[in-house]
Amino acid sequence: MARILVVDDEKLIVKGIRFSLEQDNMEVDCAYDGEEAINLAKQKEYDVVLLDVMLPKFDGYEVCQAIREFSEMPIIMLTAKGNDMDKILGLEYGADDYITKPFNILEVKARIKAIMRRNTKKSRRESRAESNVVTSGDLKLDRDSRRVFIGEKEINLTAKEFDLLELLACNPNKVYSREQLLTYVWGNKAMDSGDVRTVDVHVRRLREKIEPSPSDQICSYEMGRRILFPRPVKKR
Repeated sequence: MARILVVDDEKLIVKGIRFSLEQDNMEVDCAYDGEEAINLAKQKEYDVVLLDVMLPKFDGYEVCQAIREFSEMPIIMLTAKGNDMDKILGLEYGADDYITKPFNILEVKARIKAIMRRNTKKSRRESRAESNVVTSGDLKLDRDSRRVFIGEKEINLTAKEFDLLELLACNPNKVYSREQLLTYVWGNKAMDSGDVRTVDVHVRRLREKIEPSPSDQICSYEMGRRILFPRPVKKR
């Protein structure tokens, strides 16, 4: 359910907006001055804030600026001021959209839904991006850019070293034989050649690059050989 904060000192306008939004199954909170609006915005993350410019205590521009100090929640300015400079000022203070009074409530709802659609798509893109970053302790593996970091330090890996690390990092509790690693990382043709020694060579090189201590062992493959994924040092 969408959560909307309506801020206006004209109670009849607030009542009408609230009634209409609730008909669309939106949860609506109301504030009648700038100070109350800032306090509510600090207490709850809203999907959209409908913010009038002319308010007691703090005007809409001040409220918008204050909210931007702690949140990126979308803000639509509502005002009787319709000249371009007023609109520009509101946008520069951090507003996402601007509607001039008198307004059609259908337009208000359409703009709310448009902003929410954009934010939903953005969240999905960010979620997909996060899912392509694998972390284990201090190690971070970015599958999109094919880059590996331990802490803030980037580790330079060859293409096959990255493929090997990616396979093990994405399957931390799975044990692989040399033959399986050869097939998954180098392909069936490499398996046909039967030379599993290349696996040992790449594992050794990978360990030398990412392990702080070769004696520490966390992720394993068959025959007792292991790849380390650095774990945070416990502070005493």
